[in-house]
Order: sequence, then structure tokens, then C-alpha cells
Amino acid sequence: MASKVKIHDLFLQDLKSALPGLKIHQDADQLNQNGRDASEDLVFLPELVVYPESAEDVSEIARCCNLHSIPLTTRGAGTGLSGGALPVAGGVVLNTMRMNRILHIDTENLQATIEPGVINYEFQEAVALKGLMYPPDPASWGSCTMGGNVAHSSGGPRALKYGTTRDYILNLEVVLADGTRFWTGANTLKYSTGYNLTHLFIGSEGTLGIVTKIVCKLIPHSTLKYLMLVPFASAVQACKSVGAVFRAGITPCAMEFMERSAMEWSIRYGNLNFTIEDHWKALLLIEVDGFNADVLMSTCESISTLMYEHGASEILFADSAEQQQTLWNIRRKVGEAVKSNSVYKEEDTVVPRAALPELLEAVKEIGQRYGFESVCYGHAGDGNLHVNII
Repeated sequence: MASKVKIHDLFLQDLKSALPGLKIHQDADQLNQNGRDASEDLVFLPELVVYPESAEDVSEIARCCNLHSIPLTTRGAGTGLSGGALPVAGGVVLNTMRMNRILHIDTENLQATIEPGVINYEFQEAVALKGLMYPPDPASWGSCTMGGNVAHSSGGPRALKYGTTRDYILNLEVVLADGTRFWTGANTLKYSTGYNLTHLFIGSEGTLGIVTKIVCKLIPHSTLKYLMLVPFASAVQACKSVGAVFRAGITPCAMEFMERSAMEWSIRYGNLNFTIEDHWKALLLIEVDGFNADVLMSTCESISTLMYEHGASEILFADSAEQQQTLWNIRRKVGEAVKSNSVYKEEDTVVPRAALPELLEAVKEIGQRYGFESVCYGHAGDGNLHVNII
């Protein structure tokens, strides 16, 4: 680990001179709050925290840190699980939460320009009012920022059909370590000149520069959604059914897997009104969306046939928006529920979807061999399984 560099008076003097209105936080609460994220009990305290309100502020902060060789770590809401927002070398944390404006929604060209502190869910709600959709929907969408989503190329349940953050970013304004500010590309669907700097910055976890503006691609919002809950008496059998859907030429917009224990914990944690039958050992949550009711119902019938062929005990349809919301709340709260129940270790694994049954069986076998329990859930359609060791 890099040794920590101490903040000195000359740096503070330079920073205050460049940005006299900038609030500099050095109190214990701010340092502690900005020294941790959602990863496993890791804490690295910065020496000060700043909340810029513009790209110009960010540029000056970066310039001062670079001039005085002060470590600089960018942070949004701190919902990440990979430690990207942790100031492991101390120094300055630049928190983007006050850069939270939706600058423009262009309904003609299906794109929007926003700042990095905009919350994912709030952005989705804003574009939905105009009949548009921004598909990436991480589990923490109610609190995670769009800047953090760009830094991690976040996905979510709908990535199965629509892709991840990387597929919906047209252009970025970024600030480099020396304070230089520039755009990585153009606000066009086709941009094939030279290196793709936009994609280079997406997923870089703040290591290459600081995102200060984001131009997002939007699509027309689907008008219909059908949600199916498919219980199985065997978790392995549930996993085996996943590949059959895609081999039949069907691509749901979401296909989520939950072991019974994951669902039980989530229901208790969220105080949700839902009953799990005794014979349910694992469940698939399958959503299809589109614009034509007849087509979607035919798709649901085809999925139902495949599910029964692979051992589904029954198939339940969410009959109302309220029921759909309840089922999605159960899925989205699983991570928080598991973490609140136990000191745990989470491994985010991904395999070809046909290998999901083998992965699940291996996890359980290893647990028996070494004496630990695990709770598994995840994006089954992507072959992405969250393994929580408890």
C-alpha cells in the first residue's frame, strides 16, 4: 500500500486562493463517511473532503493536488463494492454529490446531458416522464450516482436485454490529474475517429480522470411489462432452466435467480408482504417488456412451457404494478438483507450461463468441505451469481 502523503499549509493556501468559496471539510464525521464504501468493512480516512459544484471547481482541485503531489480520490454515493472510492493513500476526497443537475434532455436526438452526482433512479424517472428510458439499473439505483455507474460500467437486471452503462454513454467531459478538461468524443451515435477515449474512461474507476459531465443515449420507453415468478424445488434445476430460454430464441429483459434463504432474508429485512411456499427452494424472476401485448403474452407462454419442462412447480404472474414492485423490492434488497444478517464475504462470479448449475453445485460442495454456509442470488440470464459466504 502506498504511504500516506500529509496535507500541508501551502497546499491549503493554494486551494483556498483558487476556490475561495469552496468548503473544505476536515471534521471526523466527514472523514469517516468518505473513508468507506459498501465493500467489506474497509476504512481509509482521507485528510480532507471537498464538494465541488462545477467542472471548473474540479479542475482547480485537481490542479492543486497535482502541483503539491497530494493524492486525490473521486467519490460519489459510495455504493460500490470494489473499493474504487476508498482513499487508500489518504489525501483529498473529491465528492461529486453536489454536481447533481440534469442539464438537458434532448427528445429529438434521444440523449441527455447530466452531471456525475445525479442519482440513477432520479434520472430514470426524469426521462420516463418524456416517454424515454435509460436502461442500466444497478441494485443500488435508488442511491448510486451516474458518475459512479460510469466509473464501474454498472449493469443491473435489465443488462440482460439492454446492456450495461458502457452501451449508453455517448460522450464524457473529464478532468485529468493536472486539471486539464476535455471531451472524450462527440454527441453522435457514430464516432469512429481515432481511439475510443469514451470507452476507455468507462469502467476505469476514477484512475484515469474525473468525469464532470455525461452524455447518455436514451431509447423509447417500453409500454408493457409482464413479470413472472417461477419457483423450483431444486436450485440447480432452476439454474438449468435458464439456458433453455435463450436456446429457444427468447431474450427477457431480466432473469434473476434467488435461493430461498436469500428471498426470506430480503422479505424480513424490507418488511415486505409476501409468502414463500414450503416447497420453494429457489426462484427465477423473469420479466419481458415491449409494445405489443399479443407478442409478449406469446413469449410468456413459451417461457412457461420451458419452465415446466425443467421442473418448475408453478408459475405466478404479477397481476398489478404493486405486485411487480413488491417482487422487485425483494430482489433489490437481497444484498442489504444478507449483509445485515451476518459478517460476510461476497464474491461476484460470472460464468457462461450453461455453467451456472455446475458453479452452484461447486459452491455448495466447497461449503460442506470447509464448514461454511452460503446464500446465492444474481443475474441468472448473464451467468452472474453473487456468492455470499456467511
